[in-house]
Amino acid sequence: MSAMSKVVRAGVGRKRVQTLVMVLTTMMSVTACILALGLLVAAQGPYERSFTDQHGAHLNVVYDQSKVSPAQLAAAAHAPGVTASAGPLPAVTVQPRSGPETTLPPAGSPLPSMTLVGRAQHGPMDDLRITKGRWIAGPAEVVFLDGHSPLAVGDSMELPDLPGHPTLKVVGLATSVSWSADGWVAPEQVAGLTAPGTTPAAQYLYRFAHAGSDAEMEADHAAIAAAVPSGAITKATTYRPVREEANRTASTFVPFVTAFGVLGLAMSVLIIGVVVSGAVSAAARRIGILKSLGFTPAQVARAYVGQALIPAGIGTALGVLGGNLLSVPVLGIAHKALRGGLLGIPIWVDVVVAVAALGAVAGTALVPALRAGRLRTVEALAVGRTAPGAKRAAAGGAAGRAGAAGLLSRVQDLIGRLPVPRALSLGLASPLNRPGRSATTAAAVVLGTVGVTLCVGLTLSLSSLQDGLEAARAGKVVVQAPFDGSKPVDHVDEAAVVKAIESRPGTKAWYSSVPVAATVAGNTGRTEVVAFAGDASWSGFQLVSGRWFHGPGEVTVSAAFLRTDQKKVGDTVTLTDHGRNTPAKIIGEVLTTQDVVFTDRSSLEPLGGAIHAEAISFHIDLTPGADVKAYADGLDAAVSPMGLSADPGEAHINIVVLAMNTLAGTLTLLLSVVAGLGVLNTVLLDTRERVHDLGVLKALGMSPRQTTGMVLTSVCGSGLLAGLVGVPIGVVVHHLVMPAMANAAGIDVPDVDLTVFAPSVVGPLILGGLVLALVGALLPATWAARTRTVTALRTE
Repeated sequence: MSAMSKVVRAGVGRKRVQTLVMVLTTMMSVTACILALGLLVAAQGPYERSFTDQHGAHLNVVYDQSKVSPAQLAAAAHAPGVTASAGPLPAVTVQPRSGPETTLPPAGSPLPSMTLVGRAQHGPMDDLRITKGRWIAGPAEVVFLDGHSPLAVGDSMELPDLPGHPTLKVVGLATSVSWSADGWVAPEQVAGLTAPGTTPAAQYLYRFAHAGSDAEMEADHAAIAAAVPSGAITKATTYRPVREEANRTASTFVPFVTAFGVLGLAMSVLIIGVVVSGAVSAAARRIGILKSLGFTPAQVARAYVGQALIPAGIGTALGVLGGNLLSVPVLGIAHKALRGGLLGIPIWVDVVVAVAALGAVAGTALVPALRAGRLRTVEALAVGRTAPGAKRAAAGGAAGRAGAAGLLSRVQDLIGRLPVPRALSLGLASPLNRPGRSATTAAAVVLGTVGVTLCVGLTLSLSSLQDGLEAARAGKVVVQAPFDGSKPVDHVDEAAVVKAIESRPGTKAWYSSVPVAATVAGNTGRTEVVAFAGDASWSGFQLVSGRWFHGPGEVTVSAAFLRTDQKKVGDTVTLTDHGRNTPAKIIGEVLTTQDVVFTDRSSLEPLGGAIHAEAISFHIDLTPGADVKAYADGLDAAVSPMGLSADPGEAHINIVVLAMNTLAGTLTLLLSVVAGLGVLNTVLLDTRERVHDLGVLKALGMSPRQTTGMVLTSVCGSGLLAGLVGVPIGVVVHHLVMPAMANAAGIDVPDVDLTVFAPSVVGPLILGGLVLALVGALLPATWAARTRTVTALRTE
């Protein structure tokens, strides 16, 4: 064993570059696999894990303390089905404005009405987790619900309707698995946020024995309501919508993470196989020497498996460390998008990936090591001193020499006749010296190209999809009633508003939208009907099928409506309001996650229903070059007397899309590096095996520049082929993954979001395989060009 250890250590130390490549390859492969598997685990029931860890509440109830006694509140905690409760927590609803330290939205802008609760960060139920900033340290500070905060950490908000005009500074963002409030303050701060003559509300959190369905939650809610006087409950929210949204979001991660995981696993096996097999094959002469010294075939095999496992073990350890370190920011974004789940890699994932990686290395090393160990000593010594073609002949016999070698020779002759410089034709023909190795490396580059293509396609599709989902917020300027209700709007002179918009310089187009009281006959009551006026063609609403409505009697609906009401495009529905009915034909399906029906205002005229003025909004598109702020300020002065305000439209960043793009980009980068290392290793092995031939070419006058060109040209064929093969495969995978992700989210993908591979995108992607191969071959090409002629000729 002492001699065996020396052989293993000497082999590892002698091939430093090859050892380094194996370490890096294994490290990148393990890192990618750990991230992919960790993300798959994180996407499995993230909300349930967070709900358990944070002691989530099934029902959040806010009571009017003037209508219920403490004894009745205590009795409600023992209502049928209640297993745990927490409260009372003081709560108050406020109408804030952005403070003087806020830049976006501008200081003094109205903010949505919000419920603030006074409590500690931790408690018997609904623990709060700080995601940014810190927890409250004293009065005049507030922490908002992460993902639903109207302000950033460091901004402030003021309450002009309260005595003393109190101002609160945002010191942190926190997650609440129950969404129990919009924000939290110190308990002693609640009194100063309560209007004179009123008392704070009381919040209670409940858990129930049975809360797995909407029906069970309705029964639980009814049990609580029956335990207190009528009208005592001012607000009650359940965990069910949060849970459904989180699990639906988690399901969208699974298809694309699975695709990247499979690509990473396949590429890792290929590259590790190339590296290990090449290391053993390159040491054939050394194997012969060992056998001449008395090493048995089994000892030779163990020695070279050991030489492969040492750098692979180091690379695996570094990959596990790198995967866990990289998981902190990557899983952090995923955790925020999933509203729960893992924030770290489970130990069993590290163990499984490490064992699988080392097993793959041992398996791929064992095959060539056993083959070399079975060679007779004289053959092993001869194979180590001859050219690659002779090595194949010695290993494969006369039949191989007469068949495959003859065909490869004819192909090399044809390449030699190409009208290109001789150095380039030699480079083009060199992959045929090791066709198996070259094919495996090309396959790895193909997989890398597939990964890059999938990443680019997902980025483009998700960006376009986000634009479609955010179309309801369209408009560089939006006119609507203020959020804070400081200017009650009982009537809106729409004609006057339209005149003010159209007469304003810089106006390009506009439309208005307003939720109406009309419903769809036979509907469950959850569908919202939204009426439009003006031209909404520029808004960005995307159609999955059919077309946008063009006039009265037509509606465009969401996939959620079609699914819940069991309708399809072309069917007729009945709109109803206060006993009046009117038919409408479904002429299109629009991209949105909401259960909604869009129609023209003229379709509602037969119903005679009034429009709720406080809910109407006007969306305005501006001409190129128009100053958005100046336009909004000028229009605000015109519509302010009508009780409306004009504000610049807000750009919303979808955290789910951001998380997916981040994950896809990270995994693609890792896969690309692995593919590049595979190319580097293959070219390095080929160059070292032909170093004597290289010395002859240099002696015959080949310049360093020609040498570099020859080596780089040797990967051009496989790189270009990888692009031509990998890009179409990547497009097919993209067309499978995107619909699967959309289906998990409960929507369909419009053609505009799927057909993102324009020629201007496909062309660079095809060349990307070539670029990836050239980058991988650049270092060996430089080494070959710098090798001295005498040194190369003396090398065996």
